[in-house]
Amino acid sequence: MIGLREKVFTSLVVSILVFVLASPCRAVSAAEIVIGQSCALSGPNKLLGMGMKNGAQLYFDQVNSKGGINGKKIRMITYDDGYEPDRCLSNTEKLIEKDKVFLLFGYVGTPTSKVAVPVAVKKKVPFFAPFTGANFLRNPLKREVFNIRASYYQETEMMVDRLINELGLKKISVFYQNDAYGEEGLAGTRLALERRKMKIFNSAHYERNTTNVTDAVRLFSGSSPDAVIMIGTYSACAELVKSLRSNRSRIVFLNVSFVGADALGGILANKGVGVVVTQVTPFPYYTKIPVVHEYKTLLNRMMPDESPGYPSMEGYLAAKTLCAILQTTPVMTRDAFISHAEKLKSLDLGGFTVSFSPTSHQGSDMVNLTQIGPGGYPERIDTLRRIREY
Repeated sequence: MIGLREKVFTSLVVSILVFVLASPCRAVSAAEIVIGQSCALSGPNKLLGMGMKNGAQLYFDQVNSKGGINGKKIRMITYDDGYEPDRCLSNTEKLIEKDKVFLLFGYVGTPTSKVAVPVAVKKKVPFFAPFTGANFLRNPLKREVFNIRASYYQETEMMVDRLINELGLKKISVFYQNDAYGEEGLAGTRLALERRKMKIFNSAHYERNTTNVTDAVRLFSGSSPDAVIMIGTYSACAELVKSLRSNRSRIVFLNVSFVGADALGGILANKGVGVVVTQVTPFPYYTKIPVVHEYKTLLNRMMPDESPGYPSMEGYLAAKTLCAILQTTPVMTRDAFISHAEKLKSLDLGGFTVSFSPTSHQGSDMVNLTQIGPGGYPERIDTLRRIREY
């Protein structure tokens, strides 16, 4: 009799566990799916966080206006981290433990993502579409982490290749933010040069959330590199360019996508003409690309006070990809979401294609070139060229 009771009790416990594990996350109800974001909404880099947030919210609002995901509205909770890791860590723990979000979405920055990802992985919470090209988010592969954009290694590889093969330049320096973000770009540049049996000419750094570039200006003014690859944010990079160009420097300046080309151009205006920025999304002003036309049309209608730009374009693409996966996920659990996302093959968002697999969680390898044009407005370019006047 005791043995029978034990068997019945064991069977009941197993059944309960199976039910709990298979049941939807508490952030998924009959009415909504709750997701969480931490990004900079204040401080010197706030335009990046605001752009990513607004672009994503634009698409979520559109989906919600049409009934949501199988009748469930998307609700995004966003907390400001000021682009500081300690605040991001606190936000992440709050989103998971208190808000009980289904997944983490659209984090902005490498140093902030670096503290958030271990928490997400430990708790088995999906970490979807961070606005960073950091290699640690890609290698080794983490089951919970899904990237939409190409990596910083891919961006710096293109820069080095074009500088050498199109302009014939060899003295390539690096200006970088003194943290995980800057170190990623520094490493990517070093690897790209080493593949060509070359070395970084010299390098200088600045501290995150500052614009103190005095040491970098002094170094580059004295050493006259041919080009400077910049791994920073728009405020500091703009300060460096302005300072060096005021001395009539002919250095070729290049930035990775995270810099925020729109914000950088807005600060530099005509002083920024010819400054190159690699990009990992379609040009957000070229409406012949279907997804760009869709994005700009919705932006004009639903957020008329907002201007188009690369961060919000990326947020829009990330949100559209997320909703496509959610729409067809058979059971709304985190594990089911991850397994279903890994089956995504060549999802065409309208001129931008995303694919995932169990061995690759990088959705796109797109990298293209832009430069700052007259008035600070971004321009698409196919090849690098020296700028005679600025």
